[in-house]
Amino acid sequence: MRVTVIGCSGSYPGPDSPASSYLVQAEGYSLVIDLGNGALGTLQQHASLYEIDAVCVSHLHADHCLDLCGYWVARTYCPTGPLPRLPVYGPTGTAARMARAYDLDPEPGMTNTFDFRELERTFELGPFRITTSLMPHPVEAFAFRVEHDGRVLAYSGDTGPADELVKVARGADLFLCEASFLEGPGNPPDLHLTAREAGEHAARADVGRLVLTHLVPWNDADRSLTEAKGSGYDGPIDRAHVGAVYDL
Repeated sequence: MRVTVIGCSGSYPGPDSPASSYLVQAEGYSLVIDLGNGALGTLQQHASLYEIDAVCVSHLHADHCLDLCGYWVARTYCPTGPLPRLPVYGPTGTAARMARAYDLDPEPGMTNTFDFRELERTFELGPFRITTSLMPHPVEAFAFRVEHDGRVLAYSGDTGPADELVKVARGADLFLCEASFLEGPGNPPDLHLTAREAGEHAARADVGRLVLTHLVPWNDADRSLTEAKGSGYDGPIDRAHVGAVYDL
């Protein structure tokens, strides 16, 4: 399983990264997890837009789904002719939300191009087995556990502290974990993790490698990394960056 960071900026694209998006590949199958604003351009550096097999959306905040709008245009008006409908798995209401985002009539919205499907607890996509878990966040938001051939990728999506996140990440080879906040007073509850909390979750889950993601542009990313290293997690910790590749 190969994981490529397409975008890792939180809340909006930063000066050196689109918003959240990750390309996961195995056995010739290409899955995109989240497609936040700005991600579609970078994705084309790593894969053809016409050779993606499925998209999974963790939640419907713009920084995780908005570039589905541009992707709809790319696939709807493909120069070589109509393409098969692409499976897009997301929370309840994903099809309606994306139709509104592009100011389309609700029917058909984007459904002629995308085959919208509601996320299930556990399902198969190509060579992958995917398990989802609801996380604390202001909207319906999911973490993903992606398994293939004995290897495990865990992705937090957006979340506040949660025991359930530890279960999702348990024993994962790679844990992409959001680290939006720095330590300090005033962080709202059930919204995001601090980098230290990301490390604490990684330690409890006994993951092989922690990668800090969803790093918001206004914070000092080096400080995030320092705080994560002081969390008690003793495995390798990386700051996500565009183009980083992890072979599991």
